[in-house]
Amino acid sequence: MFELELNGQQRMLKDALADLGKNVVRPQSLSWDRKKDIDPEFLRTFYGMSQALKGDANPMEDFQEGPKHRDTSKPSQANRTAAIGAEELAWADASIMLSLPGAGLGGPPLRGSGTPEQRERFFGIFRDMTDELKWGAYGLTEPGAGSDVAAIRTSCRKDGDAYVLNGRKCYITNGARASWVVIFATVDASLGRAGHRAFVVERGTPGFSVGKIEEKMGLRANETAELVLEDCRVPVENLLGGEEKYTSKEGFMTAMKTFDNTRPLVAAMAIGIGRAAYEYAADFVKDNYVLSRPIPRYAAIAERLARVGRRLEAARMLTWKAVWMADHYLPNAKEASMSKALAGQAAIAACIDAIEICGAHGTLSEDHALLEKWFRDIKVYDIFEGTGQIQRIVISKRLISDLRGF
Repeated sequence: MFELELNGQQRMLKDALADLGKNVVRPQSLSWDRKKDIDPEFLRTFYGMSQALKGDANPMEDFQEGPKHRDTSKPSQANRTAAIGAEELAWADASIMLSLPGAGLGGPPLRGSGTPEQRERFFGIFRDMTDELKWGAYGLTEPGAGSDVAAIRTSCRKDGDAYVLNGRKCYITNGARASWVVIFATVDASLGRAGHRAFVVERGTPGFSVGKIEEKMGLRANETAELVLEDCRVPVENLLGGEEKYTSKEGFMTAMKTFDNTRPLVAAMAIGIGRAAYEYAADFVKDNYVLSRPIPRYAAIAERLARVGRRLEAARMLTWKAVWMADHYLPNAKEASMSKALAGQAAIAACIDAIEICGAHGTLSEDHALLEKWFRDIKVYDIFEGTGQIQRIVISKRLISDLRGF
Protein backbone atom coordinates (compact mmCIF):
# COMPACT_ATOMS: atom_id res chain seq x y z
CA MET A 1 0.00 0.00 0.00
CA PHE A 2 1.29 3.45 -0.85
CA GLU A 3 2.62 5.75 1.84
CA LEU A 4 0.56 8.71 3.07
CA GLU A 5 3.10 10.16 5.48
CA LEU A 6 5.36 12.92 4.17
CA ASN A 7 9.03 12.63 4.99
CA GLY A 8 10.83 15.42 6.81
CA GLN A 9 12.13 17.07 3.67
CA GLN A 10 8.70 17.04 2.04
CA ARG A 11 7.07 18.60 5.10
CA MET A 12 9.69 21.34 5.17
CA LEU A 13 9.27 21.93 1.45
CA LYS A 14 5.48 22.06 1.73
CA ASP A 15 5.65 24.59 4.57
CA ALA A 16 8.24 26.72 2.76
CA LEU A 17 6.23 26.83 -0.46
CA ALA A 18 3.02 27.57 1.43
CA ASP A 19 4.68 30.52 3.14
CA LEU A 20 6.20 31.72 -0.13
CA GLY A 21 2.87 31.36 -1.89
CA LYS A 22 0.88 33.22 0.75
CA ASN A 23 3.27 36.11 1.30
CA VAL A 24 5.04 36.55 -2.04
CA VAL A 25 2.99 35.01 -4.87
CA ARG A 26 -0.68 35.41 -3.91
CA PRO A 27 -0.48 39.21 -3.33
CA GLN A 28 0.60 39.67 -6.97
CA SER A 29 -1.72 37.12 -8.55
CA LEU A 30 -4.47 39.52 -9.67
CA SER A 31 -1.96 42.01 -11.05
CA TRP A 32 -0.34 39.31 -13.21
CA ASP A 33 -3.73 38.15 -14.44
CA ARG A 34 -4.71 41.66 -15.53
CA LYS A 35 -1.37 42.43 -17.15
CA LYS A 36 -1.33 38.94 -18.72
CA ASP A 37 2.30 38.58 -17.79
CA ILE A 38 4.64 37.87 -14.89
CA ASP A 39 7.50 40.29 -14.50
CA PRO A 40 10.73 38.60 -15.74
CA GLU A 41 12.68 39.92 -12.77
CA PHE A 42 10.18 38.33 -10.41
CA LEU A 43 10.54 35.04 -12.29
CA ARG A 44 14.30 35.31 -11.97
CA THR A 45 14.04 35.97 -8.23
CA PHE A 46 11.45 33.25 -7.69
CA TYR A 47 13.51 30.76 -9.68
CA GLY A 48 16.45 31.53 -7.39
CA MET A 49 14.23 30.94 -4.36
CA SER A 50 13.12 27.59 -5.78
CA GLN A 51 16.73 26.53 -6.29
CA ALA A 52 17.43 27.37 -2.65
CA LEU A 53 14.80 24.77 -1.71
CA LYS A 54 16.53 22.13 -3.80
CA GLY A 55 17.33 18.87 -2.07
CA ASP A 56 17.31 15.29 -3.27
CA ALA A 57 14.18 16.17 -5.23
CA ASN A 58 13.17 19.64 -6.33
CA PRO A 59 9.48 20.02 -7.27
CA MET A 60 10.15 22.63 -9.92
CA GLU A 61 12.97 20.67 -11.54
CA ASP A 62 11.19 17.33 -11.36
CA PHE A 63 7.99 18.79 -12.79
CA GLN A 64 9.88 20.34 -15.66
CA GLU A 65 12.44 17.67 -16.46
CA GLY A 66 10.75 14.52 -15.24
CA PRO A 67 12.23 11.97 -12.84
CA LYS A 68 15.96 11.47 -13.13
CA HIS A 69 17.49 8.17 -14.21
CA ARG A 70 18.05 6.50 -10.89
CA ASP A 71 18.78 3.12 -9.42
CA THR A 72 15.44 1.39 -9.97
CA SER A 73 16.17 -0.99 -7.09
CA LYS A 74 15.45 1.94 -4.76
CA PRO A 75 12.13 3.85 -4.73
CA SER A 76 12.30 7.52 -5.64
CA GLN A 77 10.52 10.44 -4.01
CA ALA A 78 10.76 12.76 -7.03
CA ASN A 79 7.19 12.46 -8.35
CA ARG A 80 5.63 12.68 -4.88
CA THR A 81 7.69 15.77 -4.03
CA ALA A 82 6.80 17.34 -7.37
CA ALA A 83 3.08 16.79 -6.71
CA ILE A 84 3.35 18.41 -3.28
CA GLY A 85 5.11 21.41 -4.80
CA ALA A 86 2.64 21.64 -7.68
CA GLU A 87 -0.36 21.79 -5.32
CA GLU A 88 1.18 24.47 -3.11
CA LEU A 89 2.25 26.70 -6.01
CA ALA A 90 -1.13 26.35 -7.76
CA TRP A 91 -2.85 27.29 -4.49
CA ALA A 92 -0.94 30.57 -4.66
CA ASP A 93 -1.20 31.13 -8.43
CA ALA A 94 -1.32 28.44 -11.10
CA SER A 95 0.40 30.60 -13.73
CA ILE A 96 3.63 30.79 -11.73
CA MET A 97 4.01 27.01 -11.84
CA LEU A 98 3.62 26.90 -15.61
CA SER A 99 5.83 29.95 -16.19
CA LEU A 100 8.92 28.88 -14.27
CA PRO A 101 12.11 28.84 -16.35
CA GLY A 102 13.37 25.40 -17.28
CA ALA A 103 12.50 22.53 -19.56
CA GLY A 104 8.78 22.64 -18.74
CA LEU A 105 6.59 19.97 -20.28
CA GLY A 106 9.34 19.27 -22.80
CA GLY A 107 11.42 17.79 -19.99
CA PRO A 108 9.71 14.40 -19.44
CA PRO A 109 9.93 13.16 -23.08
CA LEU A 110 13.54 14.33 -23.36
CA ARG A 111 14.39 12.75 -20.01
CA GLY A 112 12.63 9.48 -20.82
CA SER A 113 13.41 8.99 -24.50
CA GLY A 114 16.41 11.17 -25.35
CA THR A 115 19.88 9.78 -25.83
CA PRO A 116 22.51 10.67 -23.20
CA GLU A 117 23.98 13.15 -25.68
CA GLN A 118 20.59 14.79 -26.28
CA ARG A 119 19.86 15.06 -22.56
CA GLU A 120 23.23 16.63 -21.89
CA ARG A 121 22.88 19.05 -24.78
CA PHE A 122 19.34 20.28 -24.25
CA PHE A 123 19.11 20.17 -20.45
CA GLY A 124 22.55 21.73 -20.28
CA ILE A 125 21.28 25.14 -21.37
CA PHE A 126 19.35 25.51 -18.10
CA ARG A 127 22.38 25.15 -15.85
CA ASP A 128 23.25 28.83 -16.04
CA MET A 129 20.41 31.33 -16.22
CA THR A 130 22.32 34.19 -14.60
CA ASP A 131 22.10 36.44 -17.65
CA GLU A 132 19.12 35.00 -19.51
CA LEU A 133 16.09 32.96 -18.46
CA LYS A 134 15.42 29.96 -20.69
CA TRP A 135 12.46 27.68 -21.29
CA GLY A 136 11.66 24.43 -23.04
CA ALA A 137 8.24 23.42 -24.38
CA TYR A 138 6.14 20.51 -25.61
CA GLY A 139 4.38 20.63 -28.99
CA LEU A 140 1.76 17.96 -29.58
CA THR A 141 -1.65 19.65 -29.92
CA GLU A 142 -2.78 20.78 -33.38
CA PRO A 143 -5.90 22.61 -34.62
CA GLY A 144 -7.36 19.27 -35.68
CA ALA A 145 -5.71 16.92 -33.19
CA GLY A 146 -5.79 17.49 -29.48
CA SER A 147 -7.30 14.69 -27.48
CA ASP A 148 -6.92 12.30 -30.42
CA VAL A 149 -3.12 12.15 -30.39
CA ALA A 150 -3.07 9.57 -33.19
CA ALA A 151 -4.62 12.14 -35.55
CA ILE A 152 -1.69 14.57 -35.70
CA ARG A 153 -0.97 15.83 -39.22
CA THR A 154 2.31 17.72 -38.83
CA SER A 155 4.47 15.88 -41.37
CA CYS A 156 8.12 14.91 -41.42
CA ARG A 157 10.21 13.44 -44.22
CA LYS A 158 13.85 12.60 -44.25
CA ASP A 159 16.02 14.58 -46.65
CA GLY A 160 19.73 13.78 -46.40
CA ASP A 161 21.05 14.66 -42.94
CA ALA A 162 17.82 16.36 -41.85
CA TYR A 163 14.07 15.89 -41.50
CA VAL A 164 11.75 18.44 -43.13
CA LEU A 165 8.75 19.32 -40.95
CA ASN A 166 5.52 21.03 -42.02
CA GLY A 167 2.52 21.80 -39.85
CA ARG A 168 1.08 23.88 -37.01
CA LYS A 169 0.94 23.38 -33.28
CA CYS A 170 -1.39 25.29 -30.98
CA TYR A 171 -1.86 26.03 -27.27
CA ILE A 172 1.83 25.49 -26.57
CA THR A 173 2.79 26.56 -23.04
CA ASN A 174 5.80 28.93 -23.15
CA GLY A 175 6.04 28.22 -26.88
CA ALA A 176 7.04 31.70 -28.02
CA ARG A 177 9.92 32.07 -25.58
CA ALA A 178 11.18 28.49 -25.58
CA SER A 179 14.78 27.79 -26.55
CA TRP A 180 13.63 24.43 -27.87
CA VAL A 181 10.37 22.52 -28.29
CA VAL A 182 9.71 18.79 -28.45
CA ILE A 183 7.61 18.54 -31.62
CA PHE A 184 5.60 15.48 -32.61
CA ALA A 185 5.14 14.75 -36.31
CA THR A 186 4.29 11.80 -38.55
CA VAL A 187 6.11 10.20 -41.46
CA ASP A 188 2.77 8.93 -42.80
CA ALA A 189 -0.62 9.87 -41.33
CA SER A 190 -2.14 6.63 -42.64
CA LEU A 191 0.12 4.67 -40.28
CA GLY A 192 -1.52 6.25 -37.24
CA ARG A 193 0.54 5.87 -34.10
CA ALA A 194 3.27 3.85 -35.82
CA GLY A 195 4.16 6.86 -37.96
CA HIS A 196 4.88 9.22 -35.07
CA ARG A 197 8.29 10.78 -34.54
CA ALA A 198 9.46 13.23 -31.87
CA PHE A 199 12.02 15.97 -32.53
CA VAL A 200 13.73 18.65 -30.50
CA VAL A 201 13.29 21.79 -32.63
CA GLU A 202 15.47 24.71 -31.59
CA ARG A 203 14.50 28.36 -31.71
CA GLY A 204 16.00 30.03 -34.75
CA THR A 205 15.77 26.93 -36.94
CA PRO A 206 14.87 28.13 -40.48
CA GLY A 207 11.19 27.52 -41.16
CA PHE A 208 10.25 27.46 -37.45
CA SER A 209 8.27 30.50 -36.28
CA VAL A 210 5.79 31.71 -33.68
CA GLY A 211 2.22 32.40 -34.78
CA LYS A 212 -0.30 34.10 -32.53
CA ILE A 213 -0.16 34.38 -28.76
CA GLU A 214 -3.45 33.02 -27.47
CA GLU A 215 -5.98 35.18 -25.61
CA LYS A 216 -7.27 32.92 -22.86
CA MET A 217 -10.08 32.89 -20.33
CA GLY A 218 -7.83 31.66 -17.53
CA LEU A 219 -4.13 31.30 -16.72
CA ARG A 220 -3.72 34.62 -18.49
CA ALA A 221 -0.32 35.36 -16.99
CA ASN A 222 1.16 32.27 -18.64
CA GLU A 223 2.19 32.49 -22.29
CA THR A 224 0.43 30.10 -24.70
CA ALA A 225 1.45 30.24 -28.36
CA GLU A 226 0.85 28.86 -31.82
CA LEU A 227 3.94 27.41 -33.55
CA VAL A 228 4.38 27.17 -37.32
CA LEU A 229 6.69 24.80 -39.22
CA GLU A 230 7.17 25.54 -42.92
CA ASP A 231 9.78 23.35 -44.62
CA CYS A 232 11.60 23.39 -41.31
CA ARG A 233 14.86 21.42 -41.58
CA VAL A 234 15.68 19.65 -38.32
CA PRO A 235 19.02 17.81 -38.05
CA VAL A 236 18.83 14.02 -37.81
CA GLU A 237 20.61 14.19 -34.45
CA ASN A 238 17.57 16.06 -33.06
CA LEU A 239 15.30 13.04 -33.61
CA LEU A 240 14.48 12.14 -30.02
CA GLY A 241 16.15 8.87 -29.09
CA GLY A 242 17.66 8.26 -32.53
CA GLU A 243 16.20 6.41 -35.51
CA GLU A 244 16.52 2.94 -33.97
CA LYS A 245 13.87 3.92 -31.43
CA TYR A 246 11.16 4.07 -34.09
CA THR A 247 11.05 0.49 -35.30
CA SER A 248 7.75 0.23 -33.38
CA LYS A 249 5.31 2.83 -32.00
CA GLU A 250 8.01 4.61 -30.02
CA GLY A 251 6.96 8.12 -31.07
CA PHE A 252 3.42 7.61 -29.83
CA MET A 253 4.63 5.86 -26.70
CA THR A 254 6.94 8.80 -25.97
CA ALA A 255 3.88 11.07 -25.88
CA MET A 256 1.92 8.65 -23.71
CA LYS A 257 4.76 8.15 -21.21
CA THR A 258 4.96 11.91 -20.87
CA PHE A 259 1.30 12.00 -19.88
CA ASP A 260 1.81 9.27 -17.26
CA ASN A 261 4.34 11.58 -15.58
CA THR A 262 2.53 14.89 -16.00
CA ARG A 263 -1.16 14.03 -15.53
CA PRO A 264 -0.82 13.46 -11.76
CA LEU A 265 1.03 16.78 -11.47
CA VAL A 266 -1.72 18.55 -13.41
CA ALA A 267 -4.17 16.87 -11.01
CA ALA A 268 -2.16 18.23 -8.07
CA MET A 269 -2.34 21.73 -9.54
CA ALA A 270 -6.11 21.43 -9.94
CA ILE A 271 -6.39 20.35 -6.32
CA GLY A 272 -4.37 23.42 -5.31
CA ILE A 273 -6.82 25.75 -7.09
CA GLY A 274 -9.82 23.87 -5.74
CA ARG A 275 -8.38 24.00 -2.23
CA ALA A 276 -7.87 27.77 -2.53
CA ALA A 277 -11.54 28.25 -3.45
CA TYR A 278 -12.71 25.84 -0.72
CA GLU A 279 -10.69 27.61 1.98
CA TYR A 280 -11.90 30.99 0.74
CA ALA A 281 -15.54 29.90 0.96
CA ALA A 282 -15.02 28.33 4.38
CA ASP A 283 -13.51 31.58 5.70
CA PHE A 284 -16.40 33.57 4.19
CA VAL A 285 -18.93 31.31 5.92
CA LYS A 286 -17.12 31.61 9.27
CA ASP A 287 -17.22 35.38 9.01
CA ASN A 288 -20.88 35.62 7.95
CA TYR A 289 -22.82 32.64 9.34
CA VAL A 290 -23.17 30.68 12.55
CA LEU A 291 -23.60 27.18 11.13
CA SER A 292 -24.47 25.73 14.53
CA ARG A 293 -27.81 27.54 14.42
CA PRO A 294 -30.72 25.23 13.40
CA ILE A 295 -31.47 26.98 10.11
CA PRO A 296 -32.05 24.72 7.06
CA ARG A 297 -30.08 27.05 4.77
CA TYR A 298 -27.07 26.89 7.09
CA ALA A 299 -27.25 23.09 7.17
CA ALA A 300 -27.23 23.04 3.36
CA ILE A 301 -24.15 25.30 3.29
CA ALA A 302 -22.35 23.07 5.78
CA GLU A 303 -23.14 19.96 3.73
CA ARG A 304 -21.97 21.67 0.56
CA LEU A 305 -18.62 22.58 2.10
CA ALA A 306 -18.23 19.06 3.44
CA ARG A 307 -18.89 17.59 0.00
CA VAL A 308 -16.26 19.85 -1.58
CA GLY A 309 -13.73 18.86 1.07
CA ARG A 310 -14.41 15.14 0.59
CA ARG A 311 -13.96 15.31 -3.17
CA LEU A 312 -10.71 17.25 -2.99
CA GLU A 313 -9.29 14.88 -0.38
CA ALA A 314 -10.26 11.84 -2.48
CA ALA A 315 -8.60 13.42 -5.52
CA ARG A 316 -5.43 14.09 -3.52
CA MET A 317 -5.24 10.48 -2.32
CA LEU A 318 -5.62 9.15 -5.86
CA THR A 319 -3.00 11.61 -7.10
CA TRP A 320 -0.58 10.52 -4.40
CA LYS A 321 -1.15 6.89 -5.36
CA ALA A 322 -0.34 7.68 -9.00
CA VAL A 323 2.92 9.44 -8.10
CA TRP A 324 3.82 6.75 -5.56
CA MET A 325 3.52 4.16 -8.33
CA ALA A 326 5.72 6.28 -10.60
CA ASP A 327 8.30 6.59 -7.83
CA HIS A 328 8.28 2.79 -7.46
CA TYR A 329 8.64 2.33 -11.24
CA LEU A 330 5.21 0.69 -11.54
CA PRO A 331 2.93 1.21 -14.58
CA ASN A 332 0.53 3.99 -13.59
CA ALA A 333 -1.35 4.95 -16.77
CA LYS A 334 -4.74 4.05 -15.26
CA GLU A 335 -4.07 5.81 -11.96
CA ALA A 336 -2.61 8.87 -13.72
CA SER A 337 -5.79 9.22 -15.79
CA MET A 338 -8.00 8.57 -12.77
CA SER A 339 -6.28 11.29 -10.76
CA LYS A 340 -6.50 13.78 -13.62
CA ALA A 341 -10.19 13.05 -14.30
CA LEU A 342 -11.24 13.20 -10.65
CA ALA A 343 -9.15 16.21 -9.63
CA GLY A 344 -10.29 18.38 -12.54
CA GLN A 345 -13.96 17.77 -11.85
CA ALA A 346 -13.58 18.08 -8.07
CA ALA A 347 -11.77 21.40 -8.38
CA ILE A 348 -14.26 22.81 -10.90
CA ALA A 349 -17.09 21.88 -8.52
CA ALA A 350 -15.17 23.49 -5.64
CA CYS A 351 -14.90 26.79 -7.51
CA ILE A 352 -18.56 26.74 -8.56
CA ASP A 353 -19.75 25.93 -5.04
CA ALA A 354 -17.49 28.59 -3.53
CA ILE A 355 -18.94 31.28 -5.82
CA GLU A 356 -22.51 30.21 -5.09
CA ILE A 357 -21.89 30.05 -1.34
CA CYS A 358 -20.41 33.56 -1.38
CA GLY A 359 -23.26 34.81 -3.57
CA ALA A 360 -22.85 38.16 -5.30
CA HIS A 361 -19.67 38.74 -3.33
CA GLY A 362 -18.12 35.83 -5.18
CA THR A 363 -17.77 37.70 -8.46
CA LEU A 364 -18.90 41.30 -8.10
CA SER A 365 -16.82 42.61 -5.22
CA GLU A 366 -13.21 43.67 -5.83
CA ASP A 367 -12.37 42.11 -2.49
CA HIS A 368 -13.44 38.74 -3.88
CA ALA A 369 -11.82 38.97 -7.32
CA LEU A 370 -9.51 36.04 -6.61
CA LEU A 371 -12.50 33.72 -6.49
CA GLU A 372 -13.58 34.83 -9.96
CA LYS A 373 -10.01 34.33 -11.21
CA TRP A 374 -9.81 30.79 -9.85
CA PHE A 375 -13.10 30.01 -11.57
CA ARG A 376 -11.59 31.09 -14.90
CA ASP A 377 -8.29 29.32 -14.26
CA ILE A 378 -9.70 25.93 -13.29
CA LYS A 379 -11.66 25.05 -16.43
CA VAL A 380 -8.59 24.15 -18.48
CA TYR A 381 -7.59 21.51 -15.94
CA ASP A 382 -10.37 19.31 -17.29
CA ILE A 383 -9.08 19.90 -20.82
CA PHE A 384 -5.30 19.98 -21.23
CA GLU A 385 -3.11 16.88 -20.80
CA GLY A 386 -6.11 15.00 -22.18
CA THR A 387 -9.74 15.97 -21.65
CA GLY A 388 -11.91 14.39 -18.99
CA GLN A 389 -13.59 12.33 -21.70
CA ILE A 390 -10.23 10.99 -22.89
CA GLN A 391 -9.25 10.11 -19.33
CA ARG A 392 -12.43 8.08 -18.97
CA ILE A 393 -11.65 6.22 -22.21
CA VAL A 394 -8.13 5.41 -20.96
CA ILE A 395 -9.51 4.29 -17.59
CA SER A 396 -12.18 2.06 -19.13
CA LYS A 397 -9.68 0.39 -21.45
CA ARG A 398 -7.31 -0.31 -18.57
CA LEU A 399 -10.10 -1.63 -16.36
CA ILE A 400 -11.37 -3.95 -19.09
CA SER A 401 -7.82 -5.13 -19.74
CA ASP A 402 -7.40 -5.88 -16.03
CA LEU A 403 -10.68 -7.81 -15.95
CA ARG A 404 -9.57 -9.90 -18.91
CA GLY A 405 -6.27 -10.59 -17.25
CA PHE A 406 -3.99 -9.10 -19.90
